[in-house]
Parts: sequence; C-alpha cells; structure tokens
Amino acid sequence: MAVFDILLAILGLSVLVIVHETGHFLAARSFGMRVLRYSIGIGPVIARYQPAGSPTIFQVCAIPFMAYVQIAGMNPHEEIDPKDTGSFANQSLTARIVTVLAGPFANYLLASLMIFGLALHGWPSSNASSPMVVAEVEAGSPAGEAGIRPGDIITEAQGEAIATVDDLIRITKPRGGQATTYRVERDGQALEPLVIVPREVDGRGLIGVVAKIERTFAPLGPSEAATKAVVFPMELTMMQLEGISKLIRDRTTEGLTGPVGMGKIVAEQAHAGWVEYLSVLMLLSVALGLFNLLPLPALDGGRFMFLLFEAVTRQRPNEKVEALIHAVGLMLLLALIVYVTVRDVAGT
Repeated sequence: MAVFDILLAILGLSVLVIVHETGHFLAARSFGMRVLRYSIGIGPVIARYQPAGSPTIFQVCAIPFMAYVQIAGMNPHEEIDPKDTGSFANQSLTARIVTVLAGPFANYLLASLMIFGLALHGWPSSNASSPMVVAEVEAGSPAGEAGIRPGDIITEAQGEAIATVDDLIRITKPRGGQATTYRVERDGQALEPLVIVPREVDGRGLIGVVAKIERTFAPLGPSEAATKAVVFPMELTMMQLEGISKLIRDRTTEGLTGPVGMGKIVAEQAHAGWVEYLSVLMLLSVALGLFNLLPLPALDGGRFMFLLFEAVTRQRPNEKVEALIHAVGLMLLLALIVYVTVRDVAGT
C-alpha cells in the first residue's frame, strides 16, 4: 500500500471527524455558548491559536484520527454559574438538543453533498452481464461439484438458451431436485453437457453460482442528483441499522471495524481512484452520523436521550447519575474500539 494512499486515508477520516465536531461548534456558537477548545486530533499539541477576544483555543494535536470541541457547562462535573449565559447548562432545551445533534447532522450533510457531486459526475448502476458469465461458485454447491468454474459462460439450460442470469433463474427455479442439463463454454470452447441436480431451498432450485455484474456510470441531472442526495443517505441508514441488528442478534463483533480497519479500506479505495475514494468516505460519513445517534452513553444519541427525558418530565436528570452513566459508557466504548483495533491490526 503506497504511502500516499495511507496519507489520503488519514486525511479522509480526519475530515469526517472534523466535520462532525464543526457541526457541534457552529451550533454552540450560534446560540451564544462559550466553546473553550476546538481540537483537531488528540495527544501532544503541535500548534495552537486563540483569536483576540475569543474564548476558543484552536489546536492541532499529534494523533489525527479524532477531534473534539469543549463547550463550557457541557460536562456534568463542572461547577455551573446560573448567571453564565455562555454555559451549555444554562441554555434552552432546544439549543442544547440542536447542539448535541448538530454533529451527526453535519456528517449527513457532508454525505449528501458528496452524493450530489458524485451523481452529477456519474451514478453507478449494476446490470447482469450478457452472456451469463459465472463470477463465483459456492463451495460444495451442485455447480461446484459438476466442475463449473468462475469465468465459465452458461449458454443453455434444459434445452433453452441462456442470455442473462434472469434466464438461468427462470429455468432453474422450478427444477429443485431434478436432473437438469446445462451447456457451458470455457475459454471460448464448448464443454460436454453437464447434468446438475439443483438444490431445493425454500421451494427454489439453486445450483450455487453468482453471475458477473457489469457496473456502468451515467450522470444524473441536477434535480435527480438532489433527490438522490436526500434519499440515498436514508437508504444507507436503513441498511446499516439492519447490519447492526444482525450483529446484536448473532452476538458478534465480526462486522465491526476500528480506525485501523477503516483506514485500510479508505486507503485501498484511494488507490482505486478518486470516485471510489469519495464513495467510501460518503459511506463512512453516514456510518459516523448514525453511530453517534445511537442511544448509547457517551455518544450524542445518549446525551439526546437525557435531553428527551427532560423534555418529557420537565425536570433535569440527576447530574451525578448522568455523569456516571456517560463515564461507564465511554470506558466500554473505548474498550470495544481497542479490541476491534487489535483484531484489525492482527488481521493485516
């Protein structure tokens, strides 16, 4: 993996986090809250700057994977002056909710802008190849046992011509458990007819092959691109929620990726081209926004749940209890990140 690709990965991931924290920063400042620190990265400070008359120290730190803003009065442990109008704790419920949710919103907004630009350049569409080229063969499947390999072309099934995977599905689907004759080409040469018995799964006949998919790009008009920019992040969110639900049901962390794993994915896409690079950053921006909206302690979603409690009960939660819950949640979150990161490093 080239050094330049790694640097692009670090830059891309840093931008996602910076955008998130900038959302919090801009929302806080718009309501007159006092932001004490805006940090890009963590660890030893490399450079810092405080504008004249500003309460905010802007700094850059040695470890670039994270960023944070420190808003006065947001830490439940702080001593709060009831007359301090710049404190988060003394702001209206609306102002506090908007400030907490502004980070995830910024990630969704960034994703929408990237989708709009990508759609104007060329939005991908996938179509089954014609002829019907085999991309993958499931291990132990009827097709695999019959000798079909990736790259083979299935031209005929039970005497009917096969042009696309739809033809293959149409003919094979009702023939579960029945001997079926397939004709296959390999490297331009016709093989001897293969007799395969499709496996019956949920009433459907399957031989265990995956068709090659052709990916094409076509630019969308501004109106279509704008619609895609609004709808597609929501579609991605639903898919990611389904993935999270599956992880919970299966009680596994196999689908989770830490900073190292994400950096590797982004670096690989950076090497593939700028469209792929921006596409994976768009996906991660949605994932970062959604992750922070989860109702878990120490995350924006966890803070929002306490604010929602206040909105419903008309009274603030106990500061010490809230601080303890966030502290425990943060420790568990950090432990999970360390575990996943160690696993990602061990797998490289």
